[in-house]
Formats: sequence, structure tokens, C-alpha cells
Amino acid sequence: MAALTEANRIVVKIGSALLVERSSGALRQDWLASLAEDVAGFRAKGVDVVIVSSGSIALGRSVLGLGAAELTLEQSQAAAAVGQIQLARAYEQHLAPHGVIAAQVLVTLEDSADRRRYLNSRATLAQLLRYGVVPIVNENDTVATDEIRYGDNDRLAAQIAVTVGADHLVLLSDVDGFYSANPNEDAAAIRFDTITEVTPEIERMAGDAGSGLSKGGMKTKLMAAKMAMGAGCAMAITLGSPHNPLKYIETGGNSTWFLPSVDPKTARKKWISSLKPQGALHVDAGALKALMAGKSLLPAGVTEISGDFARGELVRILAEDGRDLGCGLVGFDSAEAQKILGCRTSEIEEKLGYASRGALIHRDDMVL
Repeated sequence: MAALTEANRIVVKIGSALLVERSSGALRQDWLASLAEDVAGFRAKGVDVVIVSSGSIALGRSVLGLGAAELTLEQSQAAAAVGQIQLARAYEQHLAPHGVIAAQVLVTLEDSADRRRYLNSRATLAQLLRYGVVPIVNENDTVATDEIRYGDNDRLAAQIAVTVGADHLVLLSDVDGFYSANPNEDAAAIRFDTITEVTPEIERMAGDAGSGLSKGGMKTKLMAAKMAMGAGCAMAITLGSPHNPLKYIETGGNSTWFLPSVDPKTARKKWISSLKPQGALHVDAGALKALMAGKSLLPAGVTEISGDFARGELVRILAEDGRDLGCGLVGFDSAEAQKILGCRTSEIEEKLGYASRGALIHRDDMVL
């Protein structure tokens, strides 16, 4: 079984029902304070934490006095605009006493569907984590419509876990794991401790259970599990209502772990290798030596560029004698790469007219 004690990077999904009292629409401050304690504990051990949080619409509808009736798209967007401020402030206020900085990151489905926006989101989240910040990610309900929204934060949490290369994803739920049937309706339902493959039989066991404030059900959690496991990330479904919910699962509280067959780095390398190359970069002897030492590929070591490629696409890496050294996801499009060919990192901004991230291919995006 996976364990949070082994985690290096955790994504935690929190639903509206855990954050907001259904009757009053008020934020559950005591519960959020206990979660902040847990997050601070992991940060103190050097573990990265990303929170995918619902709650903005639920909070906003309470402030605006919209009641429990079904909201129109415009009402939902307005409620989200009001609630997002309150939600971000609440996380900031509860994490700050522990010396933990929070950041708000709002995304839509288009941010993962569009290559450039996906890469920008990934780079931003990676930089925040390098600073030791805890990103609070939420779907941008102020602009999202039915055509572009994720639809539930289980799927969003899995996408974020894949984006940041997390090794553990925790879905805090209203049930303490995955059962063979709905435990509220079938007393004979059995909870699984671990699942290593989401089979058709497992999928048939899932029902459409959910609370009045959330949209996710067990089927969406299985979709999230498939996505996470495919990226080498272990995923847990556990009960979120107890105080200190991460400590609850860390100390052996009831849960179901979906275990991948590979780790995130191996899964990512396998995915990169499966892509179709769109071009090639020829490197000199100095660059080859640096690559063999585990370094990123910088423009200074590239002698020739071939192909027409966009940023984020796969290119081959070739030695001066034509040997195929490997491949990687390129950080610039072909036109930009030509402009900075052979340049030192300090010269890139002058050549392009704007600041850049430096590496043509980052070592984490490379397979040799």
C-alpha cells in the first residue's frame, strides 16, 4: 500500500461539502485550520503540496443570498467571483501562521487542451513549488462555461497531479474509500484497501453518489484514478470530514489506494518516448558531455536545427556525427530556436526581445 510518509509531492483535492456548511453556507474554519496544520507538517519535511479546492461558488452564493436553488450560468459565475476572494483569503490566513505562503491559481479546461497554455501553467506551478509555496488551484468558474469546464474537481485534481509530476494524489471525500457497492444502500458492500487496475468490473461497481454541494461521484473518481495511475501517481480516496484529514490517512485511516505500476518519472519518460518527433537538434561535443552528466540542453551547445516544430513538441537529439542520442520536449518553437542557435543563456533575451527560461530542452523533459 502507498503511504503519504513516502511522498515527495502531494496533490490534495477538497470538495465544497468539506469546506462549506450546507445549512449556513459558512466556511468550516476549524476544519480548514486543521488541514493547514497537516499541510505545514508536510512542508516542514520538504514535501511539496498542491491543493485543488472547490468552494468558491458555495461561498459566493451564501454571500449573495442566492439560496439552495439551481443557479444559472451567470449566477454561478457571479457567485464564483465573490467566493474566490473569500476562499483564497481563508487559505492564506490559515497557512500564514505556519510560515507557509499560499498562491491562487485559476484554470480552465482550455489550459490543458492548448499546448502553450498547458506549458505555461506547468512552468508557473513548478516555480511556485520551487519557492516552497502551496498553490491553491481551482477551476476558473467566473469564465468557464459548460463547453470548457472540467466539470468536477476530481478530474481537475488528477490533471494537476499529472501536470506537476506528483507521486501522490489524495481525494478527500464523503466516503472512506472505494466500495463494491454503495455502502449507504448495501450493508454487504466491501471496501477495497488497494486497487492496481481499474477494470470494467471495478467500473461497474461505481455509482453516482454525491452531496448537494459537490458534483463529483465515484465514477469521476475512477476517471481520476485512471489518469493518475497512467502518470505513475498513486491516488487515495479517503474520508475528508475528520479534522487533520491528511494526518488521518497518514496514520492508517480507512482509505482505498489506487497503485500505479511505475513512478511518475518513469511514466513521463515513457510518454515522451511515445511521441512523434517533429524535428531535430544537433549538438556539439561539449553539449554531449553535459547531457551525459544529467544537464539540460542549452542553446550554446546546439549547432544545427532541422524541422518545423512548436514549443512543447518532441525533437530528436543528434550528435555531430549523426548518432541518435535521444529525444525531448523542446522549450522553444523552431523559429525561436534558430534565432538563439549557439547563444549563451545571457544573450537569449537580447536575441528574442523577451526573457525566456533558458534551456532548449530541460533535463526533466528528456529521454537519452
